[in-house]
Amino acid sequence: MHSHLRVLFIAMFLISCTASAQEYVLLGWNDLGMHCSNKDFSKMAVLPPYNTVTAQLIKKMPGQLPQIVTGGYTVAYSIPGNTYSVGKTNFWEYAQQLFGLSQPLPANIGLTGKGLMGTMDTSGNNFYAVGIPNTPFSDDDLVNEKPYQLFHLVAINSTSGDTVAITDVVIPVSNEIGCVQSGCHSSEQSILNGHEDTTLSPPVLCASCHASNALGTIGNPEAKSLSFRIHDKHQFITPTGSVATCYKCHPGPNTQCLRDVMGKNQTNPLACQTCHGTMSQVALSINAGRRPWLDEPKCGNSTCHGSTYAEEANKLYRMSRGHGGLFCSACHGSPHAILPTVQPNDNLQSIRLQGFAGPLSDCMVCHTTPPTMAGPHGQAFGNQVIAHLAVSQAWNMISIPITVADPRKSSLFPTSISEAYTFSSTSGYIHRDTLLNQWGYWLKFPTVQNVDITGVTRAHDTLTVYPGWNMIGSTSSPVSVPSIIQIPSGIIASSYFSYSGAYGIADTLKPGIAYWVKATQTGKLILR
Repeated sequence: MHSHLRVLFIAMFLISCTASAQEYVLLGWNDLGMHCSNKDFSKMAVLPPYNTVTAQLIKKMPGQLPQIVTGGYTVAYSIPGNTYSVGKTNFWEYAQQLFGLSQPLPANIGLTGKGLMGTMDTSGNNFYAVGIPNTPFSDDDLVNEKPYQLFHLVAINSTSGDTVAITDVVIPVSNEIGCVQSGCHSSEQSILNGHEDTTLSPPVLCASCHASNALGTIGNPEAKSLSFRIHDKHQFITPTGSVATCYKCHPGPNTQCLRDVMGKNQTNPLACQTCHGTMSQVALSINAGRRPWLDEPKCGNSTCHGSTYAEEANKLYRMSRGHGGLFCSACHGSPHAILPTVQPNDNLQSIRLQGFAGPLSDCMVCHTTPPTMAGPHGQAFGNQVIAHLAVSQAWNMISIPITVADPRKSSLFPTSISEAYTFSSTSGYIHRDTLLNQWGYWLKFPTVQNVDITGVTRAHDTLTVYPGWNMIGSTSSPVSVPSIIQIPSGIIASSYFSYSGAYGIADTLKPGIAYWVKATQTGKLILR
């Protein structure tokens, strides 16, 4: 560490770098809390392998409002540990016949031409991939379903080829469509035989006769929609107000697709029927003109969250946008998976970006300076606090523990007699005029003094570390070293070192102090 310090003083006077301070935030989400798919397509098909993921890329620049960008960037996707689908389902054997295709589907390619890895398309201010044919089985386990696997997104600068942001979100799918599994029907063939007025030769796509807005089929008007027939036919199942009843068809007692804060909170957990009604009520509403899949319960209903939290006019929640052009789902999660959920993978993106699970509520995830106007749903940014930093004569390792309106070094530390320097394991020491949260800086002062900084509390944070030594910042509250979460685990190869005339090992990260720490690979540290 002493040789490191000597390099520091030499570099401070020899290196001046104007590297860009721009940052990127990539937000991804699935359009539904759960996608369902038959595993066996030899007799009948309710739904094919077909998943949809959307993403938005936010560019952050000091002193400017965040920008949602698409032009000049691409987003690549993959499903780690789930690289093929043929053999995990027999869909490709029957897809041509079921969907009237002119030729067989290529192996592992879905109905829209998408595979299990590729590049997302763009539409307006977002990226999207429709019709990903994933199954709930990982490559190393073809028996046990894993319905909440991760979808890996990588945002790339199209010109330079550099990766600018990554994220991992759940791409949910379950084969637990319970016609037979729930014990209600003896076999799928018995369901086909139950259609007394017609002879059905398998394989049969249910939506070919019964209209399905999910699949875009108009069906036979006399047969009525699939949603109507299913709910009307099964309205006798009791208990009528239980999630367990819905799980006889919807995934399911094992999958438990209703996993979000509304269904699983301890204070007032909701059942499916709270929003959708009983099966009898669902059927009656369709008979009265409601369009299943297109007309669904609204967050903005007066009996729910009210107009302050309403969707866009004439749009479903999953299609609505709000603050700054962000989709509602970008911050809150998917329908039936509203954050936080009881599935750990659902919460990873929020934890990585703001340090804790739940909807994205930390304005500084996207903003570089505290916004002065009211944010989403009319909420203000936060209450002002003062951080008291005690500095020593000569050099200090300092960080910004709160979110400030003016992050310039000249505004924060006007009595400092040096430039501010941070450290990059690839570029060495870098001069910065703008001081950001999460990073540590060297600053020199002529005397021992107290420095007061005004801003907003930053109780949680998620820091990016890179291979080699990192100079990291702290939060507005002390964080014990054992409580720091490493993603992936085991990436830290040193103690945490602070500096006060000499280096010392820290057992707690204190507000306003910066620390050296060595990492073996790129990853995240969650301070909370």
